[in-house]
Order: sequence, then C-alpha cells, then structure tokens
Amino acid sequence: MSQIDTLRYPIGPGHHPKGLNRAQRLDHIKTLAELPGLLSSVVEPLDDDQLDTPYRPGGWTVRQVVHHLADSHTNAYIRIRLALTEKEPTIKPYEEKRWAELPDASSMPVSVSLNLLNGLHRRLVALLRALSDDQFERTLLHPENGVMTIDQMVSMYAWHSLHHVAHITSLIDRKSW
Repeated sequence: MSQIDTLRYPIGPGHHPKGLNRAQRLDHIKTLAELPGLLSSVVEPLDDDQLDTPYRPGGWTVRQVVHHLADSHTNAYIRIRLALTEKEPTIKPYEEKRWAELPDASSMPVSVSLNLLNGLHRRLVALLRALSDDQFERTLLHPENGVMTIDQMVSMYAWHSLHHVAHITSLIDRKSW
C-alpha cells in the first residue's frame, strides 16, 4: 500500500462476508460494544487545536471523524432495525462528506457525539446479542452496495469503528501528542 493508502486505510480495506460464524459475529459485536469507551479514551485528552487537525492531507479533522461515527452508526442502527422489521427494505444512502461539512460536525464539542455513541451502541449491542442466527441473515437493499445481510452490516460497522479510531491514533502517533 502507498503512504496515502496507509493514511486512508490504516487497518486495510474492509471485507464483509454475507455470513459470519458465531465466533466472528461475537468478535464484531464486542468491537461495537467497546467503541464508545475506546474512542473516548483516544479523543478526550485532545485540545481543540488537536481535534481540528485533519488525520491526513485532504481528510477530515478528528472532530469531524468523531461526529461522522455518530452519524454513520445512527444510520446503521436504523438500517438494522429496518431489516429486522421489513422485507428487504431499500435504505437511503447519504452524502457523508457533505454531512461532515455541516456546522455541527465541524464545530460542536466531541462530547456530544461521544455521549450519543455511548447510548446508541448500548442499544445496538443489546439488540444484536438478542438476535437468532437466522435474523443475522435478514437483508436490506443498499442502492450503492446491493443486497446486504445483517451479518455484513455488523462486520462493516465493526471495521468502520476500528478504521476511524486508527485514523485518529495514527495521527496522534505521527504528531507525538
């Protein structure tokens, strides 16, 4: 991988199989359970100047990454609930880049999204832990990614969690904060 690719994908690109075995699924759910605490421990020591530093040239600031995680994982939670309650619902994609540029994502304290992620992930993890194996096979239609199972969503958002935490930690390591 090139230097730019390493900065963009510090843990590598995600691979999200349609079906997970029980151990894989539990590992991904554990990652989702741990995200709020892990993210808080990484960003709470940072000051505003550090939070407003892009994690890579042309990338979002740390602040925008934190708010993006809240936006993205809120969408994930709703999408999973739709897949559980409707027959292969078509979900609505959103313009992540444009959302990250909105005033709340570019200027609000990260504590707001950290608090949101804490409650959201408690609900998400409780829901996922209560599902049967068959329920993880339920599907939704993503207009850009095609048909996806809940297993794929769980895998994707676990990767997404670690991907963005790695953006922040790699920046901190490079800056020696």
